[in-house]
Amino acid sequence: MLFPIVFILIFGAFTNQTPAVKKVAIDPASDTVGAFYDSLVKGGFMKVVSYTDTAIRNADLRKGKLDAVLFISKAKDISGNSTVLLKASEAGAAALPALAKAIDYTGLRMQLSQAHIPKQYTIQTQIVAGKKYRSIDFVLPGQLGFSVLFSTLFGIAFIFFNLREQLVLKRFYASPVKKLNILVGIGVSRLFFQLINVVVLILFGHFFLNFTLVHGALTFLEMLLLSVVMLFLLMGVGLVISSIAKNDTVIPLMINVFGFPQILLSGTFFSIDVFPKWMQHLCELLPLKQFNDAMRKLSFEGLHLYDCWKELGYLGIWILIVYFVVSKIMRWE
Repeated sequence: MLFPIVFILIFGAFTNQTPAVKKVAIDPASDTVGAFYDSLVKGGFMKVVSYTDTAIRNADLRKGKLDAVLFISKAKDISGNSTVLLKASEAGAAALPALAKAIDYTGLRMQLSQAHIPKQYTIQTQIVAGKKYRSIDFVLPGQLGFSVLFSTLFGIAFIFFNLREQLVLKRFYASPVKKLNILVGIGVSRLFFQLINVVVLILFGHFFLNFTLVHGALTFLEMLLLSVVMLFLLMGVGLVISSIAKNDTVIPLMINVFGFPQILLSGTFFSIDVFPKWMQHLCELLPLKQFNDAMRKLSFEGLHLYDCWKELGYLGIWILIVYFVVSKIMRWE
């Protein structure tokens, strides 16, 4: 009964949401004292983002983190006519048509309220150079998270459960070998094969589907290091599941309870911007959401691991919590 409830809650929130608000920066030279500007800001279709540094604004525009830069020229004659310029990069060009229509609609509403006044603006669009954002750049990091999550949990949980049921762990525990060495030895051997899957997916996406690796081999290595962190976290979750499971038929249910909501709430298949704000805050707590975000920052935005300190911090907190639980409930027999 859990899966239908999750579907109802998540997709119910999805369908009740209005289209995502576009992030727009206002050019400092714009006319921001007129009624037209006030109507745009109050329209609800765009979120004004303030920048104190033009270089940072332009960098976000090229990366697609900012949808457009809006410029409203001052009226040049008594007719009050002015020009509205929307500037976007190739990474965020898909937002331009919707923004232009929304601005045009705002102007038409003003005309209805001020009958017989001629149109006071002209909309122009401009595309500046930037990295082309393809759907694979969003999809592949999410699929990496999907693959890593379920393959690691199923592999670790079942292997440790079977080793305990067959009394192999009990024999290891009675030997002079340290417990930590046992866990590391078995765990690393399993994680190595999961890492091969990550390598294959990234290389296949890059060479056959034009998946973006901004810094080439360096980005590839950083994505592998991030995957190792996530694999280490999921190994702990697998140990917890294998320790509390009474039989092997319960393991898939426990894995789905942990993993299935994350697949829908972590930006794996679609952006979490479609959810209400309170749900977005909950999504930020999920480890898969942080993994997906960091992967996209590394691959497309060209950031490095040290720039993903927030995502790594969340994953680090999860690792501490999970392995604290493992230390308390780990069963050897």
